Amino acid sequence: MSKTFNKLTSFLVGTALAATVASAAGGELQKVMKARGLTENDVIRAAKTYNPTGGRDEFIVFSSGGQSGQVIVYGVPSMRILKYIAVFTPEPWQGYGYDVDSLKILRQGNIRGREINWGDTHHPALSEKDGKYDGRWLAINDKANPRIAIIDLHDFETKQITVNPVFKSAHGGAFFTQNSDYIIEAAQYAAPFDNFYHPIEEYKETYRGGVTMWKFNYKKGRIIPKDSFTIEMPPYMQDLSDAGKGVSDGWGFTNSFNTEMYTGGIEVGMPPNEAGMSRNDTDFLHVYNWKKLAKIAKNKKNVKIVNGHKIIPMSVAVANNALFLIPEPKSPHGVDVSPDGEYITVCGKLDTHASVFKWSKIKKLIKNKKYVGRDPYGIPILDMKSSLHGQIELGLGPLHNQYSNVKGEIYTSLYVDSQIVKWNYLTLKVLDKENVHYNVGHLAGMEGKSADPQGKYIISLNKLAIDRFQNVGPLHPQNHQLIDISGKTMDLLVDMPLPLGEPHQAVAIRASKLNPHVRYPMGTNSKTGKIHVGKTLAGQERIERRNAKGKIDPKGKFVTIYATFVRSHINPERITVNKGDEVKIYMTNLERAQDETHGFTVDGFDVHSSLEPGETTEMKFIADIEGVFPYYCTEFCSALHLEMMGYLMVKDPKKTYVSAKKLKMKTMTTAELKAEYKKTVAVNDATDAVIQSVVAFLKENKFGEHKVVADLVTDAFDQYGQIPAQKKLADAEYKKGNIEKAILFENMIWQLMVKTADVGIRAKDALVRLVATKQSSSAQAGERAFGEGGCSGCHVIGKVSSGPDLTGVLQRHENGEKWVTNFIMNPEKMMHDPYVKAMIDVYNLKMPNQHMNKKETKDIIEYLKWIDTNANLF
Repeated sequence: MSKTFNKLTSFLVGTALAATVASAAGGELQKVMKARGLTENDVIRAAKTYNPTGGRDEFIVFSSGGQSGQVIVYGVPSMRILKYIAVFTPEPWQGYGYDVDSLKILRQGNIRGREINWGDTHHPALSEKDGKYDGRWLAINDKANPRIAIIDLHDFETKQITVNPVFKSAHGGAFFTQNSDYIIEAAQYAAPFDNFYHPIEEYKETYRGGVTMWKFNYKKGRIIPKDSFTIEMPPYMQDLSDAGKGVSDGWGFTNSFNTEMYTGGIEVGMPPNEAGMSRNDTDFLHVYNWKKLAKIAKNKKNVKIVNGHKIIPMSVAVANNALFLIPEPKSPHGVDVSPDGEYITVCGKLDTHASVFKWSKIKKLIKNKKYVGRDPYGIPILDMKSSLHGQIELGLGPLHNQYSNVKGEIYTSLYVDSQIVKWNYLTLKVLDKENVHYNVGHLAGMEGKSADPQGKYIISLNKLAIDRFQNVGPLHPQNHQLIDISGKTMDLLVDMPLPLGEPHQAVAIRASKLNPHVRYPMGTNSKTGKIHVGKTLAGQERIERRNAKGKIDPKGKFVTIYATFVRSHINPERITVNKGDEVKIYMTNLERAQDETHGFTVDGFDVHSSLEPGETTEMKFIADIEGVFPYYCTEFCSALHLEMMGYLMVKDPKKTYVSAKKLKMKTMTTAELKAEYKKTVAVNDATDAVIQSVVAFLKENKFGEHKVVADLVTDAFDQYGQIPAQKKLADAEYKKGNIEKAILFENMIWQLMVKTADVGIRAKDALVRLVATKQSSSAQAGERAFGEGGCSGCHVIGKVSSGPDLTGVLQRHENGEKWVTNFIMNPEKMMHDPYVKAMIDVYNLKMPNQHMNKKETKDIIEYLKWIDTNANLF
């Protein structure tokens, strides 16, 4: 009843739209149609794919990025590209491979100690529960360098790369089992499992194919190599796979080509591979009980270890009735299990037919041990005819299949004919064909290989575009074409050029199943999901220099910067290091607002990081060249984006630098030197006044009773104690008339005062914490929210900074608590308040909405109350 209703609704909508177009014949739409040469059908197709501004797609597609080593994300029906996910290849915008944390992921993909910085992504797979896509994890394989990557769909970032230690290439991955217990990866080109040389003449004896069953921890989203195993298989070229589901759960199906075991030799006069590898009328479908083999692999007697990896020999698999072969059409490519798991469809590239195998027949043959023979390696062969439900002629070059929500309905790509064919695998009847442009490989249905296909659309992933788009040179884009399959016949709606890599396969899922984050908990390492060791909140920014033993040492060569980012400044803004220092920068994005990403680079050092709201990342490099290097936020984040910068200054400790100030003084008259001297002394007196105020505070609050503070005060006075001697020298030189020298000694005094003030203020801050009234749990939570929300980036308690001091803010307004609460939660609504407008004029900044919730805001109010109670300490 619902299907009939849906078809009727679709018909009525189409009729209404056509009527609308017709009624607009004399209006603006008709003018546009005439000017562009559009038909009524063109307009209807455009309407079916159009998303108005701010609109959302029903489905999200994850497409392999081919030689780009990435994953492409786009929406359906709009066919708008939304994201590239960096996987096997460095990607600058995301900072992937350019900061320490992402580089750790990329380096997981090293092979035999060699850096691998590209990949050939082929087959993305979505994690499953009961055979249905759940939108939690995405896996994808690298054919060129046999690896599997895991992508977390909470943030669309790669979290793990696992290298297959025994395969040399792997096309047949990645495929989740129906409850995501394992991921299937099949070898492509047979090769020795070990890493030694074996002559091609020993192909049958020492070269092997196989299927690796990667154990998957669904909760953590990580492959567990030690619990994984490979099923040894003959040196036939294993290809694509699919996991059984429903009635066939626990079994895997992998097809193959080159059962001839031909090895070429065109350079010595032998026929090429394409001839020798396609002589046989059939190749083999591998059928294996992976669930049984997983138990067998736990006994070390049943496996051999190669390169630290468990392999189940063919003989063990056969002895345990867990590995079988079925003849299939020659040179097959896809193998696809129906939603209920009962039918397995295989298409051979060199056969015009699709072959539909029936699981209940296969299962019965296995149970009764009805074999028609064994291959050269002793693997039982089941009779093809007895395994088949039937065959159907589709056209030239059938490749891949997708299922719809209509029982028995399946769609197959025809590479040579450049068509999509709709047919029924139960009745074995062709229902419809649609021309595509051109040479389609894979096709993607909406959840079309799950136990719950949605129908509605098919995407044709075409290998050639030829004349479909504007000419952009000899390297053309690929063409993904969206086809409406909701009616009786297919209707091609729109072309989408894909200019990244050579996409191979795509999977689509309902957008409603995806629940990605919009920000991270403050200080998160996005690659591990844990709080980053370098998490830095506002007020915690600092620069530390350490020695090789990790101890604070002014002569150490290891410099660590703890930095924060918030619109519109980086803190710190000046960093000075020595040439040869190892520089490590921990960076935390203090933003809580959605989409307020900051990027970071240091000019000339080939580093970049992308920091999403709440994220902390690490950057590391050797400051091996002298000079001044600007650093800045690379993401245009605010009106003052260009001002969000700083300087890395690298000096050579072996050089003596002549101060520009000294050079300037040499050209000054006596009167000018005296004026400079008085100015320098005045600055020192002002700095000393700050120091004395801090000293008074420390004494008044009995700093000596607190060892941690007393130790800091001792350090401060160590610096301050050197000032009298420098003052004597300055005064003596001034009396002699050596004003230039006197200025230099006064500058030395200023340096000592700055060091004293730095330590003294840290001592004061530590003492405040010790003598202030105890914070309530709510005030403590409020201080955390204040820090993690980036408030300290503009507001420094007890001081005027980028924004006003908040000490006493609750007393500045009538119903102060309510006013401040409203301002925190909805600052944009209060921008016309006269007081707020005055503050904006003074500070030239607007308060951003940091999206605090009610509890966080209430806690911040309690924190501000605590500040007011202890206002005398700030």
